[in-house]
Amino acid sequence: MQLNFLGMLQHLTISNYAIIQHLTIQFGKELNIITGETGAGKSILLGALGLLLGNRTDTSVLRNKQQKCVVEAEFALANDTDVNVLLEQWELDTLPNSVTLRREITANSKSRVFINDTPVTLAQLKTVAALLVDLHQQFDTLDLGNSSFQRNIVDAIAQNTATRASYNQVHKLWRQQQQQLAEQLEQRNQLQKEQDYYTFLFQELSDAAILPQEVELLEDEQKTLANAETITRQLATAEAILKTGDDNAVNAVKQAITALQQIAKLNTTAQTLVNRLQELHIELKDIADEVQYALTDVQINDERLAWVDNRLALLYKLQKKHGATTTDELLTIQQQLENKLQLGEQTDEQIAQLQKDIQKNYQQLLVIGETLHTQRSQVIAPFVSEINTLLKQVDMPNAKLQVQVQKGEPTEFGLDTIHFLLDANNTQKWEPLHKVASGGELSRLMLCIKSLVAKHSTIPTLIFDEIDTGISGEAAKKVGSLLRELSQNAQIICVTHQPQVAGKAHQHFYVYKQTVNNEIQTAIKLLSKEERIHQVAQMLSGNNPTQAALHNAQELMQLN
Repeated sequence: MQLNFLGMLQHLTISNYAIIQHLTIQFGKELNIITGETGAGKSILLGALGLLLGNRTDTSVLRNKQQKCVVEAEFALANDTDVNVLLEQWELDTLPNSVTLRREITANSKSRVFINDTPVTLAQLKTVAALLVDLHQQFDTLDLGNSSFQRNIVDAIAQNTATRASYNQVHKLWRQQQQQLAEQLEQRNQLQKEQDYYTFLFQELSDAAILPQEVELLEDEQKTLANAETITRQLATAEAILKTGDDNAVNAVKQAITALQQIAKLNTTAQTLVNRLQELHIELKDIADEVQYALTDVQINDERLAWVDNRLALLYKLQKKHGATTTDELLTIQQQLENKLQLGEQTDEQIAQLQKDIQKNYQQLLVIGETLHTQRSQVIAPFVSEINTLLKQVDMPNAKLQVQVQKGEPTEFGLDTIHFLLDANNTQKWEPLHKVASGGELSRLMLCIKSLVAKHSTIPTLIFDEIDTGISGEAAKKVGSLLRELSQNAQIICVTHQPQVAGKAHQHFYVYKQTVNNEIQTAIKLLSKEERIHQVAQMLSGNNPTQAALHNAQELMQLN
């Protein structure tokens, strides 16, 4: 979502950070200059502000280990609609014309972050802070030589956020599909190596036509067939005893019933016994019939026994081969082998579909990438022209910037590789920035670039920590003029050692050390006009400025 709003850093409060016990600063909406003696805490102040941007920290920042460090910034918003939309998406409280960010660091290294007094994650704090503040520090000029940083500059000028979002979405899907394809191909290669073996194993089990519970049923049948003679003999004996013998049990019980029935009317016990014997007679007849049926069912069949033995030998062999102990386990293995063979067929289909999808998304990447290339290319010529004009304004009259765009295969960032080249002395020899630019030149180039980016950016506050390092004299004066001009588009907060830059301030803050209760503390004050003249004069000539220095300081300020 593209956010579009204006605003500024209104109040900054720092407590228990390094040599800062407690500071509250109210910044102006234009060019705010911060100066002070070395070691007074100018950069420490910006380091504390960096906590609100999500910078890492540890307990070493705590001035007093028994208390927490607190950094809080209130940003006044001229148009808070879009930022409130973002906060509402996160279900956070909103304020009508401002947003407050706060970070707390405790002695146990715990960090708590808040937006409008509501606890949030560090990632949420970073997201909001990045929309409000751009903090440039001395080492940031090294980023100028980085191709990714150079591409980001061109993208900021081109305002192609929507196109890049579309491209990134398709590129992410394309890369995921390529990863999936690689995994599918690896899986297929592995399957192909094992395919013949799996096919052989499955066909062997399939040809065996194994039935459910077959091994267990055949084992029972084998026992019966192998002992048929013994079983027949014993069943015949039991049949004779129960039913067919001269003195069989069924007839004996029947005779006992007949005898007792004759006295049943004379003796109640006899009648009870008759009833019990009648039940026994029924049960015996049933058992005798079962024995007779079992006898007729048992057959001596050597041919069948041989077949069962052979069949069990095959099934036992398959069980041993596959590590199975039951028929069901063997059938399960057969099904698993079939699934693996089917998986190979499915993998082929999936690979074919993935290849189609990858090619489709590749073509879409080329289309969106071409749009992105066009958007970048269209702004490069005016961007270079403006930068080269600004370089003259910061006392680099012979320096010229050139931007090369090389189009290639899709990457995470598009089709383009972007390089900034510099001819610092009108030699017509173009070299990468880090090879030809001094520290001061890089600082001025960065300032020129940021001044252009600010015109196209929604970030309301730009902070520079000694961006004028390595320059002085007329160059410093022109840098100051550019900073003041830049402050018409954004709030500027700048730490400087250059009197020519300090003279361009709308508001001038002085950072100094003081001793309170035998402790050194950082303090800051907003200078009056007279104090500003004296401070700029000190920066020109030392602690005891001459009348000439005071006059020069006044001239620098009057140039505003």
